[in-house]
Amino acid sequence: MRSEKYLSSIAGLFGGLLAGLSLSNGGVIFMWLAIALLWAASRNIFAGFLWGLVALLISHSWLLALHPLSWIGIPDPLSLPIAITIWLFCGLLAGLLVGLWSWIGNSYIFQGFRDGDLSNKVLSAVVLSCLWGLAEVVLAHYPLFWIGIGGSVLPSDILLAGLARWFGAGGLATVQLLIGFCFWHTAFAFRRRIRWGKSLSFGILFVALAHIIGATLLPNSATSDPIPVALWQSDIRIRTKFSKDEQSRIPVAIKESLDISKDLSAAWLVAPEGTLNANQELLSPAPIPFLTGGFRWVKGSQRSSLLVFESGQSKASTAIDKHRLVPLGEKVPRFSWFSLKSLSAVGGIEPGNSSRLLSWSGPPAAIAICYELSDGHAIAQAVDDGAQWILALANLDPYPVSLQKQFVAIAQLRSIETARDLISVANTGPSALVMASGEVQEKIPPFIESTELVGLRLHSGINGYIRWQEAPLIGLFVIGLSGILCLRFWINE
Repeated sequence: MRSEKYLSSIAGLFGGLLAGLSLSNGGVIFMWLAIALLWAASRNIFAGFLWGLVALLISHSWLLALHPLSWIGIPDPLSLPIAITIWLFCGLLAGLLVGLWSWIGNSYIFQGFRDGDLSNKVLSAVVLSCLWGLAEVVLAHYPLFWIGIGGSVLPSDILLAGLARWFGAGGLATVQLLIGFCFWHTAFAFRRRIRWGKSLSFGILFVALAHIIGATLLPNSATSDPIPVALWQSDIRIRTKFSKDEQSRIPVAIKESLDISKDLSAAWLVAPEGTLNANQELLSPAPIPFLTGGFRWVKGSQRSSLLVFESGQSKASTAIDKHRLVPLGEKVPRFSWFSLKSLSAVGGIEPGNSSRLLSWSGPPAAIAICYELSDGHAIAQAVDDGAQWILALANLDPYPVSLQKQFVAIAQLRSIETARDLISVANTGPSALVMASGEVQEKIPPFIESTELVGLRLHSGINGYIRWQEAPLIGLFVIGLSGILCLRFWINE
């Protein structure tokens, strides 16, 4: 028994390593193997904990780039310990969540998961996989930034990602859990010499069918010719942004980018999150519409917003506020006896309305400010309300290119889910156009300042995920759970 627990812990550790590598660098095969090892190790709850811990520590290693934090007043001796603490806290929380999933898998209702008959095993796998997929959707509503396994199919397996047109990111997570289950069950059957060939054949058929269906869902048609939209990748570094020299340079750089965009015959210009200070005006009226990130004051509270300057205006006329805030970095707790203001670069902001739909003089858009992009449900709701394209604006400095790659993969998933073109613009990158098919085009190289033109196409169709969102996944969960209960009742009788 002790040796079994030891081996399962090793499996959980190695599976978490593969999962972290998949989430960091792409590679869907790594994720399937990682999930197979999770199924194998999940009898040991601690092994499940190790899987989640290691997977997140590797995939979110960019959190360590928070150091040094001296630019917000934290002494250098405390900076690295704080960055490590944040990183470890997120890893421990992920470990606890996967450990909880393993504990549920070992509960009474799933006790036939490994040793019961095939129907019980399959139903248990379906229910546990749906539970994981739905949990990823729920977590995306809350403050911490999770990169779920639903998005790990991108950029390496765009055909499988096509399933998101019907089932969203939660459905992709469910499918990958089931693929991993097929891998594990084949190895399990081979070890016991019990019809492993049939298990392998079914697994191959399942993977092939999932790819075929995904491929058939990807094609879509645009409702407009390409619209020339200018992207300004500002390369404004957060650690120097509030210096006197930089504060003097930014308004001039904005004017120059607007002039370049007009010369390029752009319909409008988009700029990254946090470009403008609170209630800041332009040096001169905008020659073309200007959509930019910035701050504003609303009834005594500061908001991080997408600001719209219409052509001929120097003041913003329309705005949509960020709803999902970064803990401590933006949403600063207020205590009468203790202040955490120094942990935030902007002194704390308040959330805006949950709707992500922007209505302005141009085509309606779904807006995602920074890691609001990970909430596919909110973006889908905005598209259902009439958005014809998606705008994701971010400030990913001081984080490395590894986070930019993960951000692009999430952007691809949002485009595929909603069948909408997506423009990503960030201060140091990624700045690119993601087609509704998930293809990334016209990407600006990271860590340079540039104003470039992309061809945005508008879309208006409503696909399965926009119409039903998580309803099919919830229905499959309920059907699977009902089947398990019926089997349990029938056996007990």
